[in-house]
Amino acid sequence: MTLRPLSQRVPAFEVTEGAGVTVHRSIGTPALKNLDPFLMLDHFGSDNPDEYIAGFPEHPHRGFITFTYMLDGHMEHRDSMGNRGDLKAGGVQWMKAASGVIHSEMPQQTDGLMRGFQLWINLPARDKLSDPAYQEFSAAAIPEVTAAGARVRVLAGEYNGNRGVIDDPATDVLYLDVTLDAGAAFSLPLDDSRNAFVYVFEGDARLAGTALARHTLAVLGKGDAFGIEAGAAGARFILVAGRPLGEPVVQYGPFVMNTREEIEQAFADYRDGQLVRTRAAMTGH
Repeated sequence: MTLRPLSQRVPAFEVTEGAGVTVHRSIGTPALKNLDPFLMLDHFGSDNPDEYIAGFPEHPHRGFITFTYMLDGHMEHRDSMGNRGDLKAGGVQWMKAASGVIHSEMPQQTDGLMRGFQLWINLPARDKLSDPAYQEFSAAAIPEVTAAGARVRVLAGEYNGNRGVIDDPATDVLYLDVTLDAGAAFSLPLDDSRNAFVYVFEGDARLAGTALARHTLAVLGKGDAFGIEAGAAGARFILVAGRPLGEPVVQYGPFVMNTREEIEQAFADYRDGQLVRTRAAMTGH
C-alpha cells in the first residue's frame, strides 16, 4: 500500500459572490484553476447575518453540476424548472445544470451560523446539453459511520460498505465529511484513477508529514491509499475524489463548455431567453 502524498497545498482566499456573500475559494483560483473534474470549491461560513443575508439571487448555469453541502443554517433553493428545495443543516443538494438552469439560493434565517460548501463538477461533452436533474437529501438520509476516533458522513460514493445518497455516474465522485478526535488517524483505499483533495475546515491535520491548517486544501499525488492524522485539537475535513474527464475546459462565469463557440452560444441563449430548455426531475427526501 502506497499512501498518496501531498502534491499541492492551496490556502483558500476570500472572494465575494452572489449579492455580497464572502466565501473562501480554493479550487477556481490562480493557484488551482481546476482539478479535473472539479471546477470550483467554495466554503462559506459566518455567524454575522450582514455577511450572508443577501444570499445568491437568480443566476444562470450551463454545462456542469453544483453540489451543495450545508453544515449549518437553512437555505431555500428555487429554479427555472420549478424545483423548490429546503436545504437545512447536514443536507445535500446535487443539481445538474446541463443544458441550462436559472436558480437562486436564499437564506431562510436572519441570525445564527450559516456554513457549508459548494463544489462545481464538470460534465462530459456528451452530457453538457442533456436534460437538467435535481437531487436533494436531508441530514437523516446520509449514512454515518463511526470508528476509533473518527466519524464519517458518506455524501457520495462508498465507504466501509456504506453508499452515499448522491450518485454522479460520469465521474464516480467520492465525498466524505470526516471528523477526527485529537491525534486520531484515518485511512482508506483510494487509488489514483481519481483526482482527489482534502479541505480542512476545523482544527488541523497532518498529511504525509505536512501540517494542514484550517481553510487549506491539499491535492493528493499518486498512490493507492489515503491517510491523515488529526492535530492536538482534532480535525474536520472533506475528502473528495473524482474520475477525470480529460476534456478541454472553456469557462466564462456561470457557463462551462468545451469550446469558445459553445460559450458564446450559451450567452446568446441566455440573452434571448433560450437558456432553459427542459424541466428537471426532482428526487430525494
